[in-house]
Amino acid sequence: MSQIAYLNVGKREQTKVANRQAILDAAREVFGELGYETATVRDIIRRTGLAAGTFYNYYRSKEEVFAALADDGARRFGPILKGLRGQGHSFETFVELAIGAYFAFIADEHKNWAARRPPGEPHLHVQGETPEMAAVFAEVRDALAEAVAQRTGPVADPDYMAAACIAIARDVGDKMLERRPIDTAGAAEFAVAMILGGLKGLPKAPA
Repeated sequence: MSQIAYLNVGKREQTKVANRQAILDAAREVFGELGYETATVRDIIRRTGLAAGTFYNYYRSKEEVFAALADDGARRFGPILKGLRGQGHSFETFVELAIGAYFAFIADEHKNWAARRPPGEPHLHVQGETPEMAAVFAEVRDALAEAVAQRTGPVADPDYMAAACIAIARDVGDKMLERRPIDTAGAAEFAVAMILGGLKGLPKAPA
């Protein structure tokens, strides 16, 4: 490949990356202002300044854009989670830090969208699992598997434990985002208590 051809390929790849990012940035703004249900592909295209044909080179629908936003968020949260695993924390401390980091991340990620979306609009989730979401699941499962192997955590199926931990974090996080003000500390405390102790581990009313 000639030097010119190599540069042209590199430029095309940069353009693709820039176009995808422009679409995702526009979608965040449009979903935040109009709500997911009301927003249309046309609204997103207008905000990007790209041609409609260019948009459809990357995504076929707003559902695909929403899935890409979820995947992008998981991609950026993954390294945060991975960094916590390498610090030699106890099982309980890892769970506390991971849940706290997740709630802080989604609160920041959705501060504009969650605060402005139409009242009563549910917090949506992608149907199925994106590659980056699968990577986050694997990171949680591997951390739990290590705790099982080292006898520092519960002796149970790591896949089931990861699924339960993620479900609790996701659903409690959804409720956290619906409230004003958003209380990340309170939500994290509750979620950690549920994960580590179940309903029996929650604080009891004084006698």
